[in-house]
Amino acid sequence: MAENNLSPPVAQALGALNTRQILVLMVAAATTVSLLAGLWMWGQTPDYRVLYGNLSDRDGGAVIESLQQMNVPYKFAEGGGALLVPANQVHEVRLRLASQGLPKGSVAGFELMENQKFGTSQFLEQVNYQRALEGELARSMQTLAAVQGARIHLAIPKPSVFAKEQQKPSASVVLSLYPGRMLDSGQINGIVHLISSSIPDMPAKNVTVVDQSGSLLSSARETGAEPLDASQLKYVQQVERDYIRRIEAIITPLVGTSNVRAQVTADIDFAQTEQTAEIFKPNQDPKDTSVRSQQKLEALNGGGQNAGGVPGALSNQPPVPATAPIVSPAEPPASLSGTPPASNLRRESTINYEVDRTIRYTKSPVGTIKRLSVAVVVNNRMVTDKNGKTSSKPLSEAEKTQVTALVKEAMGFDANRGDTLNVLNSPFNVEKEEPVAEVPLWKQPEYIALAKEIVKYVLIAGLLLFIVLKILRPAINSTVSFFQRMENEIVAARNKAAENAQQRPPAYQNDVTGARQLAQQDPKLVASVVKQWVGGGNE
Repeated sequence: MAENNLSPPVAQALGALNTRQILVLMVAAATTVSLLAGLWMWGQTPDYRVLYGNLSDRDGGAVIESLQQMNVPYKFAEGGGALLVPANQVHEVRLRLASQGLPKGSVAGFELMENQKFGTSQFLEQVNYQRALEGELARSMQTLAAVQGARIHLAIPKPSVFAKEQQKPSASVVLSLYPGRMLDSGQINGIVHLISSSIPDMPAKNVTVVDQSGSLLSSARETGAEPLDASQLKYVQQVERDYIRRIEAIITPLVGTSNVRAQVTADIDFAQTEQTAEIFKPNQDPKDTSVRSQQKLEALNGGGQNAGGVPGALSNQPPVPATAPIVSPAEPPASLSGTPPASNLRRESTINYEVDRTIRYTKSPVGTIKRLSVAVVVNNRMVTDKNGKTSSKPLSEAEKTQVTALVKEAMGFDANRGDTLNVLNSPFNVEKEEPVAEVPLWKQPEYIALAKEIVKYVLIAGLLLFIVLKILRPAINSTVSFFQRMENEIVAARNKAAENAQQRPPAYQNDVTGARQLAQQDPKLVASVVKQWVGGGNE
């Protein structure tokens, strides 16, 4: 009967705890679970990196909507200036958003033409087309490395049927450059020509470019303040580098590596000259002449000495002085020819000859070398004596002459052109290079990142070990010992009860049997006795 009324050991141990002990045990268990959950969440928190910065409200909403559809976690930087995503997903998310055309940017392009409403007027269509063209050009400008933002305003006149009233389109460009960035003249010219080539009939001079501070970037191109453009300067530098490389390449085998230095100054002629000449000269040799045209005329009037002609003022004019042709054959005398002399015989012969004529058209090439100035410095030779001591020794006169001749051949020396050459032999003052100290491992970025990860997981492991050894283990040991003690007490109580039951005398059994018989015979009496024991046992 005693064994059936005992509860399990754990239930009896918990039942033996008071309310305060139970609350303490519950708080300890809840704290332990919370710490473990926090450590796990901290270990699983990804490192966030910037996905996009300075997004417009429209683009930001579209990007966030796409991130939610892709189940990509995101958050905003302080101030909302940048959108952050996990570092291991930055490149993948950018590619996926780019496939969706995001971010579109704050400017609208030709997508404006996709949402045309029914019944749109021609004027509104032209305005939308101009807006779309401005947006597309602005997007093209923003692809440049130094350009952060761009705005373009186009002035496109209406077409006219009158040629005199036709006007050329123009453009105004406002560029917002990144801090510390600048555009050179070549890049500005590229922007100007890109815009002028995108608009029909727009000349490059009608494009105005300014930066965010209001400075006119296209002024140098329009006013012609710079004598040389970027391409010409680049050509001069390339010519000088080529001559330097040729000179050092031919002298290095004689004096050794790093023992020769050369500098070249090239005077390049970029003037464009055109000349046309037409030269006439007389024929030197009559045999070399060629007939251009020839004309002969013979006229015979009457056979006697009678006067002829129409009487009047015209026939009474004095005779005109005779003119002889350039070349006329000799006439035989009348007595020899046997022909009676004519009263009026007229013969004319006209021959035109070609005259020498030379037409010469000359156009001078652009970028010809007008003059070269070359300076070459050669280091002394390093000589080692029998004792192994190294010393510096100047070049001999023959060696200097040889070096000078080689340099002249390499540069194409022309005294008539005004070229100059100066070869100097001198010891080089070479400073000893200090060995660059290697960056220690603990300063290298990759090892710093690895150390951070290791420290992170070491802290997690240390905190878990502390919780296990200092909190969970004592609590478990205390609970186990308490349960063990309670179980030992219960077992001892059971054993003692069993011994008492075995060691009870037979009289006790007889008393019990008599009490049972009395209860059966007179239950009222037994009930009153029990009532007195329960209610008034202290009286």
